[in-house]
Parts: sequence; C-alpha cells; structure tokens
Amino acid sequence: MVAGLAFLATAIATLFAQATGVRYAQTKAPHQGAWTFALALFALASAALATGASTGWDEGTFKVFYLLGAVLNVPWLALGTVYLLGGYKLGSRVRAGLLVFTGLAAGVVLTAPVHGVIAPAGGIPAGKDHFGAFPRVLAGVGSGLGAIVVFTGAVYSAVQFARRHSPGTRALAGGNALIALGTLILSSGGLLQGFVAADTAFAISLAAGISVIYAGFVVASGGRRSRVATASDSARRITLPPIARGNSSTSSTRVGNL
Repeated sequence: MVAGLAFLATAIATLFAQATGVRYAQTKAPHQGAWTFALALFALASAALATGASTGWDEGTFKVFYLLGAVLNVPWLALGTVYLLGGYKLGSRVRAGLLVFTGLAAGVVLTAPVHGVIAPAGGIPAGKDHFGAFPRVLAGVGSGLGAIVVFTGAVYSAVQFARRHSPGTRALAGGNALIALGTLILSSGGLLQGFVAADTAFAISLAAGISVIYAGFVVASGGRRSRVATASDSARRITLPPIARGNSSTSSTRVGNL
C-alpha cells in the first residue's frame, strides 16, 4: 500500500510540475518557476519512497528521499509564495539565500554518516534513527519555516479574494483555501497513526496532500482565466469605436453579441 500511494503521489506531482512548467514557459513568472522546481523535487522524493518501499531501502535511496523530500521541497515551494505575494525584489533575495541553503543541505546530507543499519525490507527509515543533529536541524528549519510561509500565504490570499466580488474571485479564494488545506494534510501523517500504521499514514498524507494542493491550483487557475476573460472583454468594449459598439444614433446591436 505504501509503494502504491507513493507511486500515486509521484504521478500527481509530475503532472502538477508539467502544468506549472508550461505556465512558466509561457509567462516567465518567477513564482511558476519556483513551483515547478519544488514539484519536481517532490516527484523525485516520492519516487525514491516508492522505490524503497517496493524494492528495498539502501543508503543512497534514503539520502535522496530525505534531502529532496524532508529538507528542500517545502522551502522551494515557499519561494513561489514569496515571489507571488512579496514581489520580485524580495523573492530574488530569498532565492539567493535558498540557493546557499540548498548547496549546504546537499553537501551535508549526501556526505553525512548513516548510523545503524537501514533494513532493506523495513519500514520508511526515520532521520532521527540514522542521521546526526545537523541534517535533522536542516530538515526542521527548511520544512517548518517553508510550511508556515505556504500555509500563511494561501490563507491570506484566500481571505483577500473572498472579500472581493469581481468575476473569478470566488474560485481564486476557494483554490487558495484548498492549497492551505493540502499543506495541513501533508503535515498530518502523525495524526493518522492512531488509525493505521505509521508508514501507511505518511504515504496517505503524502498522496492526499499533493492531490488537494493540485486541486487548489486547478480551481485557482480557472478563477484567473475568468478574471482575464472579463478584463479582456471589458477592454474590447472600451476600445471599440462607436460604430462597432452601437449608440443612440445607430441600430447596431453588436455590443450584445461580444
């Protein structure tokens, strides 16, 4: 079950990364680029989990899973939120710091000694059982602060859009609310351990969390398209000459057909 859920999370994250990658190619918006990179990390981490759960764990698989999933994924996802809400200048400063953090984390995790024996057929290895303090501190700081930024940004955006009444804002508010909910689900694996095994709980939260976040992205994207279409239609009405819009001296009714 763990392997199947991990493969599902990998597939969803890959589709998600492809969607944001297309957006980035079209718009060059830096938040789309950050999200694409973060989702690619998520997909690779989920693939490492699926590999370890299905064919057995080793030090290499464990380190890839830990580095990409526990340390780097959430901070890069949070960078997209910073770009989106804080602007390009702030986002670029955070990105510079995040690049330093990424290089440091990669060096630390990939060269860190692994304590104890990682059982090939055992459950998901835990960082506290096999790593020293520094890799675990990096995971706590990166994922903890990143999750706070993503959740807070999503809630703030949802509230702001909910207060507006222009076309598409309800979808944008709902989409951001789903993103916040998905972030909570990704952190809820421990809450499920009272009902299912720890590894199964983690895999369920992984697959469910990325699914809800993806749903939020789809819903919010629909709201953005609605706003763009409305703005485009309004611009056409304003810029069309009087003969095309119709006025009191003409019988044209094109304005009703735009």
